[in-house]
Amino acid sequence: MNKPIAIIAGEPNSISSEIIFKSWQIRKQYVHKPLFIIGSIWLLNLQKKKLNYKIKIKKIDNNFTINDLKSNELPVFDIEYKQKKPFEKISSKSNKYILKCFNQAIKLIESKKILGFINCPISKEFLFKKKHQGITEFLSKKSGKSGNEVMLIYNEKLSVSPITTHIPLNEVSQKIKRSNIINKVKIINSFYRKIFNKKPNFAILGLNPHNFSLPKKSEEKKIIHKAIKNLKKFKIKVSGPVPTDSSFMILNKHKFDVIIGMYHDQVLTPFKALYNFNAINITLGLPYIRISPDHGVAENIIGKKLANPKSLMESIKFFNYIK
Repeated sequence: MNKPIAIIAGEPNSISSEIIFKSWQIRKQYVHKPLFIIGSIWLLNLQKKKLNYKIKIKKIDNNFTINDLKSNELPVFDIEYKQKKPFEKISSKSNKYILKCFNQAIKLIESKKILGFINCPISKEFLFKKKHQGITEFLSKKSGKSGNEVMLIYNEKLSVSPITTHIPLNEVSQKIKRSNIINKVKIINSFYRKIFNKKPNFAILGLNPHNFSLPKKSEEKKIIHKAIKNLKKFKIKVSGPVPTDSSFMILNKHKFDVIIGMYHDQVLTPFKALYNFNAINITLGLPYIRISPDHGVAENIIGKKLANPKSLMESIKFFNYIK
């Protein structure tokens, strides 16, 4: 059976519906697997009218078949939710709706009805408050895999992954552990070998400017260097600690596949400068594939038809690799 992909409609007050509609209109150019949306039909119709898209929507339920997903109508697994305006401020009501969408996706995973899912952008700060750092950690805890989650920002030319994710900068040095680096690199290495049949070449960055020239008490010497030494015992292709300021300059020379950073902006800032919307966020370490576009809700352009659907399209395309 050619299992479908589910796309969670995302934050109601966002560009999510717009990138869904835009991606659906040109799906025949890049979609090779059946797909459907998990979200509110009522809300999608309201937003479709506001954005002036002439797309027909088809309701499906838990008894859907692959044939139900083959028409020119956009199939939607309906999650009941209504609001007065097409785009409204985030509320506790909208947060509950988003969590219902995620829970439905997880149920479909558990019943083996879908291959994996994509979630469109959400405002994680409002959704989780301080309960979870982000979607990656939220899904990891729900699947009973806390501690094994890996955020991989993927582009076919290069991927990056931060050891710590959405935490304040002054907490980073305390959260870097040798075991975390080793575990996350192993998970990414296994992913590349399974999906691409390839042994990836890793660069692991230091934490401090110029790696503090590796003084004995630095994180580079105490933690990162020892993690790299351990990883080499497993025949993993790894270099480092590499100074951050030169890491992206030497890409072509060393042909790195994955750059591992110690904190979020250390690797995501230069990566986004290079690849813009041509990137996706993959959560590894779960018992299923979860992907999201590598951008946020874009509050400044909601309802203006200016959103770029490239990252969502790349998220959908990535499932062509998944068997």
